[in-house]
Amino acid sequence: MKFTRAMIVLGILLYVFLWVLALNGVSSLVAPLIIPVVLAVLVAGGVALNRFMGITPRHQHFRDRDDKPDR
Repeated sequence: MKFTRAMIVLGILLYVFLWVLALNGVSSLVAPLIIPVVLAVLVAGGVALNRFMGITPRHQHFRDRDDKPDR
């Protein structure tokens, strides 16, 4: 659990560092750095629209396999 949190924090710090580089003149980084932001906005907008329209999320249905191995 600690490793996952550390990697998330490290990823966010790397993302912020790349934005700092992009804002200081490395213009080739701007387009790839905008992609995650645009995707996050689209996903959040879709979730907000579903909630606004009253659509509940579908729950996954898992079926047991018919051919269970003997143990």
